[in-house]
Amino acid sequence: MTGWGRALAGAVAVAGICLGSADIGRTAGALAIGTCGAYGFAYDFSRETAAARAALGKCTGGCKVVAMSRACGAFAIDGKNACGPHGYAVATRLGEAQNKALRQCYQFGGKDCVIRAWACDGKG
Repeated sequence: MTGWGRALAGAVAVAGICLGSADIGRTAGALAIGTCGAYGFAYDFSRETAAARAALGKCTGGCKVVAMSRACGAFAIDGKNACGPHGYAVATRLGEAQNKALRQCYQFGGKDCVIRAWACDGKG
């Protein structure tokens, strides 16, 4: 490898390290869940409190916050009765969070449960 080749390879490696570490501090997220299918979500915030505020700002109807950090969150409702049974979950993978939320919705009496909202944060 020539001197220029080594210099270029070094510059690419440094750029990759810098770009890869840029999102490390932005791994806070939240899913806000309210009545009758209301929801809000926020992801890639630097602090959990900021993510929770942002998610609550998008949700109406007595909402509560479910924090997620480097994870995925999912919210399921009964598609025929949005004000009825619901479920939510946080997991490291989206599919797992969605499956858990749907199972919870059915466990609480849902007949036609569907995913209403989902979000993944950071490396989730």
